[in-house]
Amino acid sequence: MAVRSFDEVSVGETFGPTAVPVGRETLVAYANASGDQNPIHQDEDFAKTVGLPDIIAHGMWTMGAAGSVLEQWLGDGGRIVEFGTRFTSMVVVPREGTEIVVTGTVKSLDEDTRRATVELGVTAGDTKVLGRCQAVVALA
Repeated sequence: MAVRSFDEVSVGETFGPTAVPVGRETLVAYANASGDQNPIHQDEDFAKTVGLPDIIAHGMWTMGAAGSVLEQWLGDGGRIVEFGTRFTSMVVVPREGTEIVVTGTVKSLDEDTRRATVELGVTAGDTKVLGRCQAVVALA
């Protein structure tokens, strides 16, 4: 996909919804790559003993998955200049796996810098899992 051009993007433009699957094998791979071996992300019995309903996805995996959807829309992840969020809820991952759903909306454009501010919506089921999820992207 070509990199998004400033001239082809408009305020109010949306993308998604895009479903991103997450299974327990994804969390093990992420834990190994990130070094975050907290057992709440891999051990169902442990997660339940600390009061969780089941294993939960890493917050940073969730943010990264949302960023991957943004990258697909943008055409080049290297053009993401800023990216921030608040973690508002857990992504519970049962044995059969689950998914997060990501949407995006262009909130503003800056003609001088050729940048856009994009707001991402990220849910698991009916639950918003990332809040104030925004990125600033450099457009071609």
